[in-house]
Amino acid sequence: MQELIQQFSETIRNAAEKKAALRIRGGGSKDFYGGELNGAILDTKPYSGIIDYECSELVMTARAGTPLVEIEAAIKEHGQMLAFEPPHFGGATLGGCIAAGLSGPRRAAAGSTRDFVLGVRMMDGRGNDLRFGGRVMKNVAGYDVSRLMTGSLGTLGLILEVSLKVLPLPPAESTLRFEQTEEKAIEMLNQWAGQPLPISASAYSGGKLSVRLSGAISAVEAMSRKLGGERIGDEQGAGFWNGVREQTDPFFSGAAPLWRLSIKSTTPPLKLPGHQLIEWGGSLRWLKSDANAKTIRDAATAAGGHAILFRASDKSVGVFQPLPPALLKIHRRLKENFDPAAIFNRGRMYPQF
Repeated sequence: MQELIQQFSETIRNAAEKKAALRIRGGGSKDFYGGELNGAILDTKPYSGIIDYECSELVMTARAGTPLVEIEAAIKEHGQMLAFEPPHFGGATLGGCIAAGLSGPRRAAAGSTRDFVLGVRMMDGRGNDLRFGGRVMKNVAGYDVSRLMTGSLGTLGLILEVSLKVLPLPPAESTLRFEQTEEKAIEMLNQWAGQPLPISASAYSGGKLSVRLSGAISAVEAMSRKLGGERIGDEQGAGFWNGVREQTDPFFSGAAPLWRLSIKSTTPPLKLPGHQLIEWGGSLRWLKSDANAKTIRDAATAAGGHAILFRASDKSVGVFQPLPPALLKIHRRLKENFDPAAIFNRGRMYPQF
């Protein structure tokens, strides 16, 4: 493995000297996400394997090329899980999971990918081998580079290793379904959010609101009876949430552009053309629509959030919402410090980087 580290460093130094773009790639499961794919592929898959797993401490450390399925299988044997439920979209690796920063249905209840990153080992645009954070929360001090790398789409550096916090699997889960209007579903979700309910996921689409309860068997049973609705079988419920997580649910099919709007959970139904699926208690709105980008982004901004063109054949309107000048300046300075020759995943987030 040390030879691989040396190879990575030499490749990066040579690319920096020539100002040649490098495309960091693990399983390639998220090649569709983000902007342009430029440069020679820097393959992280060979750098794979679980380094350390302290199940009693709820901490897992693994190399970037480790398949997510391998990590999830290892911790499941000890009754634990990646609570942010990262999507696989095929053969996802740990490095790609952290670089993309995507979270699944449990995000609103458990936290985002970034919340579970304790430390990273990475290589910057000079080929330097760097470590940030640690394997326990109390070791995280100073500028939190570990979480900065989360969601950066590989534009700041090559992720080598990641330490993650894991959580116990819930003893019981149950899925309830309600026939409801969109407006009423949003209202119900926000009312429930202000109560101590064991809701771990929610999704609304096509006149149906689905809610997952997770926790102690007695608590899940009691709350299932209290909330009412139609109780979905365990296998069917698990399949539904996996379909939302992996976007194999029928809602996500078709060639229409798929937008991801992160907004205030209390926002009333968005009057936008197309079809919507609502997650995270109302704060995540998936939109399949051919509407123009300005209309969609203006609606997201008015609702206190932003819109990402998550999947589309034509990305000429830009994938990520344009940054205001102050944030653009910070983004530029970070890029210059971590990747001065601008070799990593050039154009993956914004065309100018």
